[in-house]
Amino acid sequence: MTGDEAAGSGREAWLNRDCFCITLDAARLETAIRAEARDPDLIVAMMTARPNLFSSGPVFIARHELAAMLDVVAAIEAVAEDPAYQDAALTWAPAIARQDFGPRGVFMGYDFHLGPEGPKLIEVNTNAGGAFLNAVLARAQSACCREVEDALQASPPGGFESAVWEMFLSEWRLQGRAGQPRTLAIVDDRPREQYLFPEFLLAQRFFERHGLKARIVDPGELSFADGSLRFEGETIDLVYNRLVDFSLSARGHEALRDAYLSGAVVLTPNPRNHALLADKRNLILLSDPVAPARWAITPAQRQSLAAVPATVLVTGENADALWATRKQHFFKPAGGHGGKAVYRGDKITRGVWDEVRDGGYIAQRLATPSERRIRIDGEVKSMKLDVRLYTYQGAALLTAARIYQGQTTNFRTPGGGFAPVFIV
Repeated sequence: MTGDEAAGSGREAWLNRDCFCITLDAARLETAIRAEARDPDLIVAMMTARPNLFSSGPVFIARHELAAMLDVVAAIEAVAEDPAYQDAALTWAPAIARQDFGPRGVFMGYDFHLGPEGPKLIEVNTNAGGAFLNAVLARAQSACCREVEDALQASPPGGFESAVWEMFLSEWRLQGRAGQPRTLAIVDDRPREQYLFPEFLLAQRFFERHGLKARIVDPGELSFADGSLRFEGETIDLVYNRLVDFSLSARGHEALRDAYLSGAVVLTPNPRNHALLADKRNLILLSDPVAPARWAITPAQRQSLAAVPATVLVTGENADALWATRKQHFFKPAGGHGGKAVYRGDKITRGVWDEVRDGGYIAQRLATPSERRIRIDGEVKSMKLDVRLYTYQGAALLTAARIYQGQTTNFRTPGGGFAPVFIV
């Protein structure tokens, strides 16, 4: 098939099926890393040890698909401002989420599967990982055919750094702070053991370029005394939160929790951001065909919420019916993250089902992911893909894809990993 034959409706599907371009330029990637990092040799070595972090080929999506996804994001962000929705979402949130210090949450991540009925929202994430890595990846692409060249020219990389800096400054100001922070901590449990630790290093250098002292910190290394959050005796003004303890209730997180509750530190994203936007039980509300009529959103926004697959809480009362229709559902722990302990219904066993029906799970109507064909060592393989929009206050910062095999996204698939998105 020629490029002319592929033009128009379905062009992106043809490209995802039959374009085997290798657009990732390893030399350009290393150059981009060296321009970004304080210790580029360390990051290059760590990425070499993560061979499935980046896919060598791009994902193509249609402009109308991107527009539809952004409409869904705008609808959910509008819903999250509605008092009636907030009251409903906070019924299952921890008490700490009722505190509102102002910040809206950096790097929201909206994950979609694409299909013939349009994009379907699979989940929403606070502290979505990969944005800094994908920004570097976007600058390391080269064109090896006309279609890729056209897509690169239509979506040139740039603007990410300034938008991200303004995002963090906005969070700072939303909590009533003036000027800009002096010190920042990137906080996660055992950060150096995290698969995305290279991203923490890129983020650290980003903050340093903007004049901040930036530290990568385990929360257990923090202390709170005399009204200040401290690391090695130095006051921390702002915390870029990468923890998955969304209530700050885990052992070792006491100092961060106390500093947050006292207003001594600007924490982003924070427990309220997660409770209103990313708690998986919120998908029950967002997919309810009746509830949106009670919220102060537009008819178009109500229509956009149809992209959220029907979701229910697994209970003793509906467990038998859900088991009978399990092939139509995906089961996820309400408090889960990173694709852990999630089960596609047609793969679930009776033993696992006993765990699911005991509670704490949602059942989401299955939205089959689209595919990207990849050539690996001369063999063509079909991979699954999802699309992630990194956003702030509803505005897109970056669009990326993840290519994988298996039930959920992962970085274990040869040929898979983060992939740039080209709009056609």
